This record gives sequence, structure tokens and C-alpha cells, in this order.
Amino acid sequence: MFDKRITFAIVVAGGILAACGSHGGIVPQTQSVALPAFDPDIAMTATLPKDTVGEELPSAGLGTYKSPYWKATLGGFTQTQYSQQLAFPPGTKITLRNLSKTTPHTLNVVAEIKGPPANFPKNPSLPTSPAGHGILGTGFRSGIVHPGKTVTITLSHEGMYLIGCAFHYSEGMHDVIEVKKNAKPGQQATPPPSASPSTGPSPTGYP
Repeated sequence: MFDKRITFAIVVAGGILAACGSHGGIVPQTQSVALPAFDPDIAMTATLPKDTVGEELPSAGLGTYKSPYWKATLGGFTQTQYSQQLAFPPGTKITLRNLSKTTPHTLNVVAEIKGPPANFPKNPSLPTSPAGHGILGTGFRSGIVHPGKTVTITLSHEGMYLIGCAFHYSEGMHDVIEVKKNAKPGQQATPPPSASPSTGPSPTGYP
């Protein structure tokens, strides 16, 4: 019998580049993230370019990770396939990509911290308008990132930042991004069971 389940690999990045100069000899690599299939019998994966952060609701496929190091639950942002702590060397220009086909997201810096624990405030004020001129730091806001769209963010300053989505912070879409030399992303989450792309109504405040 012919197996109807097919896997497609979509290569978005152009291979592995040798790093030099200010990146301290790190060899950046392409990374992958799961995308919803067009058909239940087709599994599809895509490859994120290096220095790309994907964002999506944890319940829509990225999952959450209870980090013993940060003493917090992280979710909604990934450098690989599922939710994890983010990490880049200073000077990196990252691409923030909304992985959803239906739901807008944001990336807001909630606070800058000195180290663990990552104490996410319960009800922070997270405006949806952009702020920070594209440079990550205290008070930075990406503004609304529409489904499938991207925003470029420059990581000029070393630090540890609590980040979250203004629309879905209360749904577990908050994470840690660490900017320092030789920084490495954290452990990935376990994907949620029966994950499906977000299809609910647009959040309040979304035009």
C-alpha cells in the first residue's frame, strides 16, 4: 500500500556559514520549525534561516517548557522547532517571524533582569504600538506582526530580557532572550498534544 503521509522540507536559508569577527567564532546554523500541514495526511516542516525567531501561541504547536534554570515556564518563541529560551551574541540582527496564518502577535520587552529566576509579572502593561526604533532594550515593542510577516530587531546591548506577546501574554506566550557572547538557546519544549494552528477571533485591539 502507498503511504499517504509525505514529508516536505522547505529550505529557506542557504546553508551553514562560517562565523568570524565579533561573533567569537560561533558557527551559525539553519534551524527548523513545524508548520501546520495543508492536509492531515501530510506532515510539513520548514527551515528557519539563522538568526530568526519564530513566534506563535504555545497551544498552536510551539508548546511550553518549564525551565529549572529560569524557574519559570517559557513559551511562544523559538529559534529551532519548539518553545525555548532565546540566545544570541550582541550585534546580531534578528528576524522576528509570525508563524501563524491567522493570528497577530507582538514581541514586547517586559523587563530586563540580572539573572534567574525569571519572574514574569502577572499583568504587565503591554502596548501594541512599536517603540525602540528596532533596537532591543528596555521598553522595546515590535508593534503588531501580522500573520506570516516579519520584523527586524537589532540586538545592540548585552543583557537578559523578559519578553512577551501583548495579545497572548496571559496564554503563556512569554520567554527569556539572552544577549551575550557565546550565548546558546535553551532546551526545547515538548510539543502539545493535538496541536493545531490558532483560528480564534482576532484579539481586542487588532484592526
